[in-house]
Amino acid sequence: EVEKIRIKITSLGLTESRITADETIQQLFVECRLNNFLAEETPLSLPKPTGGQRIHYNYSTVINVDKEDNHAEREYLKSILLKPDLPADSLKFTVVSDPPEDEQDLECEDIGFAYVSLKGIFQKQRDIIEQDIDVFDSQDASAVIGKLTVTVEALSALRSVHEECKNN
Repeated sequence: EVEKIRIKITSLGLTESRITADETIQQLFVECRLNNFLAEETPLSLPKPTGGQRIHYNYSTVINVDKEDNHAEREYLKSILLKPDLPADSLKFTVVSDPPEDEQDLECEDIGFAYVSLKGIFQKQRDIIEQDIDVFDSQDASAVIGKLTVTVEALSALRSVHEECKNN
């Protein structure tokens, strides 16, 4: 039961930016990535939200981190807790532009990134429940282009991993 990280991508809203102005960007989906070995994406691309609206994905996924079957994920969580300077301690959410059906020569394009620090969840001893996180422009990391509402329930899994670190 505890050996899981639950992730929910609820909704996305955009602020006025090059993204909202760009007419080639029409459909968006969201990818969630844990370090370099696990990526999940919303099964649907949704029309880009306009003028203060939000698009709702309501997509949930679970990352198993039990010892038996998911050793790599678990070792990664250990490294987050044990190595304070590890830069990649976050779940990374990427907002991706999905080219329209009639423009199949266009590539999917990463337009923004958002992050949830797993170490932060452990330090605060608090899961992130339906929280708005900033989405930063993929071309300008200081520019916020929108808000992504996410849930990341990782605390019990992190506690379990932490116990194991203490006992070894």
